[in-house]
Amino acid sequence: MTAPAPWKKSSYSGGGEGNDCVEVATGPAHISVRDSKDPAAGALSFPAGVFVRFLSALKVEPYGHRGR
Repeated sequence: MTAPAPWKKSSYSGGGEGNDCVEVATGPAHISVRDSKDPAAGALSFPAGVFVRFLSALKVEPYGHRGR
């Protein structure tokens, strides 16, 4: 896998230093995520299509809360 593009944080990452967030980096075929509080701990990488479907599912049923 090639190295991801620069890491990006959400504009919703909180006040102060804005370190309570997940960072995302995109590559040609993969999306990588890491914890901004501990970036040296590593990152998870997913095929782009899988990550897009995951985000779409969150928008339909946020956080897995069904029937509420």
